[in-house]
Amino acid sequence: MKVTVEVDCTPEEARRFLGLPDVSKANDVYVDTIAKAMQGVSSVDQLHTYVKQLAPMGEIGLKLFQNFMEQGASGGFGGTRKPAKD
Repeated sequence: MKVTVEVDCTPEEARRFLGLPDVSKANDVYVDTIAKAMQGVSSVDQLHTYVKQLAPMGEIGLKLFQNFMEQGASGGFGGTRKPAKD
């Protein structure tokens, strides 16, 4: 059996319905900070340095996020997982 439900609401209405917090002010501050930092970027190396500084937990956070995304992609698209070593 297949059931399809279509909900017509704005993202704000969905956020409130699901009880998620309003993070728009924090997002505005984060976007402004990144936009100001990007104004002085003139090379790829400078951009990489800024990204490391602005990202949560610096380069370690970026590596963890990258690993998380790679694992999700491999598992979600039929990839193979390495067996855990005991």
